[in-house]
Amino acid sequence: MVRISGVNIPNHKHLWVALTSIYGVGPTRSKKILAACKIDASRKVETLSEEELGVVRDELKNHTLEWDLRREVTSNIKALSDMNCYRGVRHKNNLPVRGQRTKTNARTKRGKKATVANKKVAAK
Repeated sequence: MVRISGVNIPNHKHLWVALTSIYGVGPTRSKKILAACKIDASRKVETLSEEELGVVRDELKNHTLEWDLRREVTSNIKALSDMNCYRGVRHKNNLPVRGQRTKTNARTKRGKKATVANKKVAAK
């Protein structure tokens, strides 16, 4: 296993796919990084030499990744919550932030359904 940015990269995958296991690196960024390093994206991780891995590590240092990125996102959400702006209030209440409907759907954000029983009508 190769270790880049504190993450174990799988050996048997193509390099551009393996780099996406790093938080903050998606398919597009992965291919741009490899193009900047002049390494073929379809090569397997196990075929890379230590020099090539060093070039990839150096290129990744130019980006905000892993813990730094997680900390930045968390602090941005906390700032929104402290401001009590609309998006911050939605984050506090565990509701969708970007205008999605909540009457139906939104199960991922709101959690499992909680059934509310009907009140019994008092007999006269």
